[in-house]
Amino acid sequence: MADIPEVRFRAATAQDAATAVPLIHSSGPAAFDYVFAVPGRSSALAFLHRAFVDGAGEFGWRNHVVGELEGVVVAVGAGFGGEAALAFTLAAARQILAHYGLRHAPGVIARGLRVERVIPPPSRGMHYLAHLGVSPALRGQGMGRALIDELIRRGVQSGRSRMVLDVAASNPRAQALYARQGFEVTGERASMLANAQGTVPDHRRMERVVG
Repeated sequence: MADIPEVRFRAATAQDAATAVPLIHSSGPAAFDYVFAVPGRSSALAFLHRAFVDGAGEFGWRNHVVGELEGVVVAVGAGFGGEAALAFTLAAARQILAHYGLRHAPGVIARGLRVERVIPPPSRGMHYLAHLGVSPALRGQGMGRALIDELIRRGVQSGRSRMVLDVAASNPRAQALYARQGFEVTGERASMLANAQGTVPDHRRMERVVG
């Protein structure tokens, strides 16, 4: 696997939206589309773009790190603890209401809550890695490994040692990457969630204790 010494990780900014948001969406397109795609109103990408630029919450730029190669964003990821849950919930409710309006927001929120039964938010003491996306042309070249290492490093700096992520059971390649990074499967949740926009696969929770 090739080393990529040129990659530079930094905190995301709102100006990264055009390149970062499609990578965030690529980390779980079926689940994102199931929740956020509303025909005639909005695509999941459009909502994620709005939330990213807004800055607050799970999908905001303040919660993300990007990797640059020759000045171009080629990787993105988020890392956060369970103590952020209330703030994230409030931010998401505000963003969804503003984006979808009173007619469609309740359905989006309800679908989001159903997905949380398959991909539960982290509890206190966890450092949760999410929205891990790498440019397609660079997959398999060490960028994903470098991104995970960076997010773990930041988690350790924040005082956490229990690293947690979820992976779709339909994505064995990603699971193999996480296993090589020392993560082990600790549970699996079945999913029956599907609509015309997306089918949410079963998900496996993986954990690694650092130190």
